[in-house]
Amino acid sequence: MSGEEGAERAGPGRPVPEDHVAARVKLEREVRGWSTVKLAEEMAAVGHPINQSAIWRIESGKPRRRVNLDEALGFCKVFDLTMQDLTGPPDELATPRIRQLAHEYVQMTLEYRQLRAAIDRNQMHLHEIDVELNAYGDKGPEQRGQVDELLRLEERTQQRNLHPSRAHLRNQKQSPAGE
Repeated sequence: MSGEEGAERAGPGRPVPEDHVAARVKLEREVRGWSTVKLAEEMAAVGHPINQSAIWRIESGKPRRRVNLDEALGFCKVFDLTMQDLTGPPDELATPRIRQLAHEYVQMTLEYRQLRAAIDRNQMHLHEIDVELNAYGDKGPEQRGQVDELLRLEERTQQRNLHPSRAHLRNQKQSPAGE
């Protein structure tokens, strides 16, 4: 095949989905803040190596470089897309900023759920401790006084340790002289 035939195959006569793939690859890469080098590294990591100059030619070349099936499968893996999404019109998935916000929203929602689960576990443990401390305190006024005094002392100690003037000591994991 001559160079002219190759240019024609990659040029204006090519199928529309190939243009969609080129635009989608660029959109997905930019949404993630990746360079073409980073995308090439990600492709290699999932077993579909491609060099960064080939990625640039796919996205911006004149004429654009065609994407082979192995590369398309790699892009689907790296971007977590179906082949239909990869070859469909990229503008159907909003602007890069909206896509970035959607990504952040999902990520933060997952973090929130993890923190919420940790808080729930903490509350259950606090309840168990509270039940035990109250059971001890219910034995009599002396035991109640002991529990109350221990809680006050522990709270003061914790507050003192959290004071900003002791930050350097917390960082060094040692207590101040004279304590």
